[in-house]
Amino acid sequence: MIFTLAVGLALAFVLGMVAQQLKLSPLVGYLVAGMLAAQPWWGYPVDQHVVEEFSHIGVVLLLFGVGLHFHFKDLLAVRKVAVPGAVTCSLLWTGIGALVYHLCGGAGGWVAAAIFGMCVCVSSTVVLTRVLEDNKMLQTPAGHTALGWLVVEDLFTIILLVLMPVMFGNDELLPALGGMAVKLTLLVLIVALLGKRVITRVLTYVARNGSDELFTLGVLVIALGIAVLSSYVFNASMEFGAFLSGMVVGQSKFASRAASDALPMRDAFAVLFFVSVGMGFQMGGLVEYWPLALGTTAYVLLIKPVTGYVVIRLLRRPARLGVVVGGALAQIGEFSFILATLAASTYGVLPLYAANVITGAAIISITVNAALFRYVPKLIQLLEKNAPVPADAGRHVPEPSENRHRVIVVGYGPSGEIMTELLQKYDVEVVVLEMNIDTVARLSKLGIPALHGDARLRHILKLAGAEHAKAIMITSAAAPSKAIAAAARSLNQKIEVMAYTTYMRQAQELRTDGSMVFSGEEEVALSMFTAILRDLGATEEQVGRERVATRRRLLGLPPEELDMA
Repeated sequence: MIFTLAVGLALAFVLGMVAQQLKLSPLVGYLVAGMLAAQPWWGYPVDQHVVEEFSHIGVVLLLFGVGLHFHFKDLLAVRKVAVPGAVTCSLLWTGIGALVYHLCGGAGGWVAAAIFGMCVCVSSTVVLTRVLEDNKMLQTPAGHTALGWLVVEDLFTIILLVLMPVMFGNDELLPALGGMAVKLTLLVLIVALLGKRVITRVLTYVARNGSDELFTLGVLVIALGIAVLSSYVFNASMEFGAFLSGMVVGQSKFASRAASDALPMRDAFAVLFFVSVGMGFQMGGLVEYWPLALGTTAYVLLIKPVTGYVVIRLLRRPARLGVVVGGALAQIGEFSFILATLAASTYGVLPLYAANVITGAAIISITVNAALFRYVPKLIQLLEKNAPVPADAGRHVPEPSENRHRVIVVGYGPSGEIMTELLQKYDVEVVVLEMNIDTVARLSKLGIPALHGDARLRHILKLAGAEHAKAIMITSAAAPSKAIAAAARSLNQKIEVMAYTTYMRQAQELRTDGSMVFSGEEEVALSMFTAILRDLGATEEQVGRERVATRRRLLGLPPEELDMA
């Protein structure tokens, strides 16, 4: 057993690092590690059953983590797009996936085809989060929508995991469904009651009187204990019980500590899950059933993003949102493996070669998705550049006044909102450029001039009055400040560009073109430095002098050229 775990984890570590260096998801490395571990090269047998047993713990903890981070408020924030879009696409993708399976000669009839469609319609949480984070889109409105969309898909998966034992058991369907509904209701009520009355008190006691390892152990006992209770007492899946236990802990005051202390254990076991999937993958089976493999891969990489884009556009949302969400969901991963494994190995309603094809399509889609998603910003820019400008796009933007300064504020997050309020207080004419159409509509109702559009585009800047503006303020660190500054200066060489960035390195790059840049790292360093000087007894004059000297050094300006402290 130790030899098996050592080989599997060592290969996963090395190949995960290689995948990350190649700008791919580490999941690709873990899956390939499993494929290599299954080869007879090691002089000692690598037991796949041992890896599978440990991987079951990884699946349970994976669902516990999903429940831990599941918040209805996150879903409600993007409900107008994520809920109808995800529900529509899940049904549509299931139907298309079933049709692909049937047309490509898959065995088992329409029941197997439907299960296959359900397996390949679910995207990977790990891959989506990683792809959005690597491309600096995780905290954008489009990133939030994609995450909300994934929450709905996760709920869809949970429902499937609950229904599988009922649909494919030996009992009659309707009585079984009724009995399952009663049992699940009791399970949810008991877990909710335990969470409020027992679990929170136990974790509070352990946090006050126990060590760190006891707290971690307590979280693991809760996750695995409720999963076992769900399976052996209520005949539901362990995954559903783990999801419930995660929700209970996630709603308590210990959510962040549970995530930091217990979830690293989840990650280790989850790696074994992906290794076990790779060990079961047969390249020969993929070649033998190449029509199904080709059709599935084309469906995941082409049909899923295109239909996702079309559905979002039908919901009257901008092309940018459709491209980001559709592109991020063009892959399948861990939940596809879980559903396919259960359907093929446990219930026998899906051929084993179909599960193997799903694994192959997942490896390809994860690799290609991570490689191609970096071109999404260029595709968005191309679409928006060639898109016709609505006739009424600038109706809420007045002509620049000769008696007032005009300032364009890019982004209406917390910083943009504060700047707009302060500038209007001093009778400055403000125009907001914002990519969130709902925010633009809300500002228009409040009487604040606002435009929906990409600030890198000259025609959008013209509508905002950049040719006569005093300054343009880029208040979002995620905005492409350099491209916005270049577009604004091409219309107005005298316009003052002010940009917010997170990192000092980015600030230094932007300052080379004459922009006034405010770096989060710099401001935090100055604030902390000021605080410690005051704490050490320095006078306000000394504090001010040191702030000026430090800012001079950061900006690379001689003393006489620095006009702000």
